Amino acid sequence: MPKTAIILGATGLTGGMLLQQLLEDDRYEKVKLFSRNSVEIDHPKIEEHLIDLFKLEEHKDKFTGDEVFCCVGTTKSKTPDHETYTKIDRGIPITAAKLSKENNIDTFLVVSALGANPKSRVFYNRTKGKMEKDVLELEIKHTYILQPSLITGERKESRSFEKIGKVMLNFINPFFLGTMRKYKSISAESIARAMVAIANSPELDVQRIPSDEIKNIAHNN
Repeated sequence: MPKTAIILGATGLTGGMLLQQLLEDDRYEKVKLFSRNSVEIDHPKIEEHLIDLFKLEEHKDKFTGDEVFCCVGTTKSKTPDHETYTKIDRGIPITAAKLSKENNIDTFLVVSALGANPKSRVFYNRTKGKMEKDVLELEIKHTYILQPSLITGERKESRSFEKIGKVMLNFINPFFLGTMRKYKSISAESIARAMVAIANSPELDVQRIPSDEIKNIAHNN
């Protein structure tokens, strides 16, 4: 039976890649988008809801479907205020997970980050870690948390520090072997491809998926 997917963050790099893949996938008849800005794509599968994501709970009646893909995230340079940063990177995914639970959507995927840890001294890692903990506590039947390393791809906005990081990682990636393989950079396309594969593999019993495993899933599907 054709499915309905929900994407939060479709205007971002990974979310945009995911949207393109779902639009081309015959298993999906509708893709609902919840975001602040339009993706500006005219397609019969798309149902776009332009909203304030900080008030996502006000749109519970429209938040219905088979699978939720949460690709929302920001950066320190883009959102230097810790309170706003937390509302985006922790608050929005948790609200989306709660609505999924309340509306009986039993598949929830969220993009986190490698190194996420609720007890980390690093604010970014701590925020992601707390988000993961809160999402898992909701016990949605099929919950998958993807933990990518540095994400590569062509972004609309410029991120100077990320560009420097990518150059450095491209140089040292070949040296990440064995247990260090998970630290290799990963493309947004690979993450999106893996998300679709994972959503359609309900027998998968892993909840946290590190970067190297994301890449393996993407390459095998």
